[in-house]
Amino acid sequence: MNTMYGHYMQQTTTPGSAPDSFTDQDLRDALAVANLPTLLAALAHLTGEDRWIEGPFVPTPPPDLGDHDSGGFSEDVQDRIRLEAFEVLRRFRDGELEPASKPEPARLVRILSVSLGEQLPHDYGNLLGEELGIYDRASVPAATFEGEAPLRVAIIGAGLSGLCLAIRLEQAKIPYVIIEKNDDVGGTWHENVYPGCGVDTPSNLYSLSFALNPDWTRFFAGRDELAEYWRSLADRWNVRPNILFSTEAVSADYDEDQALWKIVTRGADGREGELEAGILVSAVGLLNRPSVPTIAGLDTFEGPCLHTARWDRDVDLAGKRVVVIGTGASAMQFVPAAAGVASNVRVFQRSPQWAMPHPNYRRDIPEGVALLNRHVPHYQGWYRLRLFWRMGDKLHGLLQIDPEYPHADRAINRSNDKLRKILTAHIESELDGRPDLLEKSLPSYPPYGKRLLIDNGWFRTIRRDDVDLVTENIETVTPRGVRTVDGTEYEADIIVLATGFDAVQVLGSVDIRGRGGRSLHEYWGHDDGRAYLGITVPGFPNFFCLYGPNTNTGHGGTVVAGTEIQVQYVTSVLAEMIDEGLASVEVRQDIFDKYDDELGEALSRTIWTHPGMTTYYRNSRGRVVTNSPWQYIEYWRRTHQPGMNDFDVESALSPAARMDGRSA
Repeated sequence: MNTMYGHYMQQTTTPGSAPDSFTDQDLRDALAVANLPTLLAALAHLTGEDRWIEGPFVPTPPPDLGDHDSGGFSEDVQDRIRLEAFEVLRRFRDGELEPASKPEPARLVRILSVSLGEQLPHDYGNLLGEELGIYDRASVPAATFEGEAPLRVAIIGAGLSGLCLAIRLEQAKIPYVIIEKNDDVGGTWHENVYPGCGVDTPSNLYSLSFALNPDWTRFFAGRDELAEYWRSLADRWNVRPNILFSTEAVSADYDEDQALWKIVTRGADGREGELEAGILVSAVGLLNRPSVPTIAGLDTFEGPCLHTARWDRDVDLAGKRVVVIGTGASAMQFVPAAAGVASNVRVFQRSPQWAMPHPNYRRDIPEGVALLNRHVPHYQGWYRLRLFWRMGDKLHGLLQIDPEYPHADRAINRSNDKLRKILTAHIESELDGRPDLLEKSLPSYPPYGKRLLIDNGWFRTIRRDDVDLVTENIETVTPRGVRTVDGTEYEADIIVLATGFDAVQVLGSVDIRGRGGRSLHEYWGHDDGRAYLGITVPGFPNFFCLYGPNTNTGHGGTVVAGTEIQVQYVTSVLAEMIDEGLASVEVRQDIFDKYDDELGEALSRTIWTHPGMTTYYRNSRGRVVTNSPWQYIEYWRRTHQPGMNDFDVESALSPAARMDGRSA
């Protein structure tokens, strides 16, 4: 058995820092803007006392997507909470109060259930403890060795997933190298710099559980702040010295005799190099290859033609006529940012999108909340846990098809239909008095059929006199603009392709060959990636994917949680390999086939199979390739303790070979 990384939580969390770092008045001011359900949960955790989660301190359920800061309490009860919290936190600051022992899983479930006003599943406690950063998540080898550890790891990509794994390996002292095509870390948040770019997941969810950022300035962070967060992680854990920047992975071939991956790289100067590693990990993710539409004449346009994922910051929109093709997530951010800067923005829409308003989307985080994040033990963690449930597994039922539901054309179950009515009412309110726009903007497919977006002022923007929404199909791009099938010519100075990513071609840019020279591209086909747990593939020993096929959490939440769960799985397998001196592990074909059958059956019951829309979730044959049908808790159960019986294991390494990664 491998040991857990015991000092991990102490190293990476920073609750209740310097005791003299805030004054009494600072604390009073902060408590005045605190989210009271979160504050009560943090106090129950800090003190170990039940009185913080019992009457009269039991919040009402949140009535909407907002944070429900008041908890539904009367003014008198709110004042009492703040007064009593002040005394507890003052005593903690002054060293007069020792924190209670770490809560058991059942207590975590109880605290969060009270905080949200609904009963969570009883088996959620261990997952909550890991998300809160108080339960160990990463494994390290139990075996001891001198000099360098065996099993050098090669990671393709220094985005979110690659950095998360690298930090784990850095902590475990397992050697690794990252091959990164860009000149800095961050992946998506390094590459995407278009106007309005930002996250549509709350900032506190879009951060690693063991590296929460108490200094977010907005509830939904902008691109620059996100990029800085990921850069800071690379610096904090000294990951940069192990990254080959401006270097692409061209190919990787598995040498069965040596149990090594031999990787060909190409630098910015075009020169090729080679490196070897016992383990190969793809951390390229799903959203790294821009999807460029096939439109006649696109290459004849005389002005700048930019994909949002390949934006040129030297392009000036001011006073220009801008054509935007696409109405997905990037368009919903870009168009409101461009309107009022450009002289005119014309948006060409293939199909409308469901978009939900969020009261926090444009809000700054008050300085008082930042103080609580910095200095109140686990305040930020409990705030994050509330989001984790409310924007994650709580929503899973909305995506499950009820075959008996009578209105399958518009919704897939009763709750989904209720959501449709809420979203429809929002769009109708935003476009009141504009029946022309309402007709163009109401989707016909059920909510969540495509990715549900956050309304970034989209509907108000398309009402503007200098913004047009065009639903006629494009016939061709001309040297000076766009012509639609009805013969209308639209002149443009700039064309923006807000057409998303080619998510179904997983690892399309790297030629990976496993046992017997088997090509991963041929095994998967053009757009049909499949992997056990979305992580590992039979015929490809010592190869793992992060954010691989069918791991996108389409029901909500955050890609970060799924990534951490996958990294936990990979590091646990590596720890077993090192402890047992194994040369290779390869998932068994029967285990893969059984999982693939279960996956297909679960996906068949989800909204993504609904015929009423096109979506990047599906490949050319209609199979859902990107999304996971599992709740977080179900995926966590499947991955939390890797079963080594799921793998074919090859030749143990000799003591000498263990030192340099060669097979015996």
